[in-house]
Amino acid sequence: MLSACLEVLGMGLCLLGSLLVMVACGLPMWKVTAFIDMNIVVAQTLWDGLWMSCVVQSTGQMQCKMHDSMLALSQDLQTARALTVISAVLGVAGLVVTIAGAQCTNCIKTESVKAKVVNAGGVVYIISGLLVLVPLCWMANNIIVDFYNPDVSSSKKREIGAAIYIGWAATALLLLGGTLLCCSCPQGAKSAYPIKYAPTKTISANGDFDKKHYV
Repeated sequence: MLSACLEVLGMGLCLLGSLLVMVACGLPMWKVTAFIDMNIVVAQTLWDGLWMSCVVQSTGQMQCKMHDSMLALSQDLQTARALTVISAVLGVAGLVVTIAGAQCTNCIKTESVKAKVVNAGGVVYIISGLLVLVPLCWMANNIIVDFYNPDVSSSKKREIGAAIYIGWAATALLLLGGTLLCCSCPQGAKSAYPIKYAPTKTISANGDFDKKHYV
């Protein structure tokens, strides 16, 4: 019962984490305009994402433009694109693997094999979380370094956007959920081979052991 609860909880956390990875991948708010001047009343706000850049006017109107060329992007944006997409794909693959080995499904009959498949799904989710963590930390580090760099003009300084915070939350859910899936192995499935005992020797009527047990 405990293993089934851990399995369901871990699967739910991983599913939510994978959805948040997809949301963070699509949002344009990875880098946002930093308001560091004395006059905070500005006409527009700039958003920079993995796939597009957006300009939000003070009137509420928003205009977005897709990045023209991938090769023209900075190295951190290119890496973030690749790793977040791979992480999202691994999230879908982990879901398929985990459902195939779940205790509530009959895709696999052997309990020991089902436990190993669920553990494999947990490992896939952990790898997915680590892959999305790399571009998030890299991007946040570059934003912080540029923010405190005196050589960078105020108009080019950016702050950490909401998409990065969503990605960090997704990473935490994926790592926690994957760990729960790896720990959800039931006690009966830990031993793949049953224990066999030798038959006991019978005693004959005269008190001696039955001779059929001897060669």
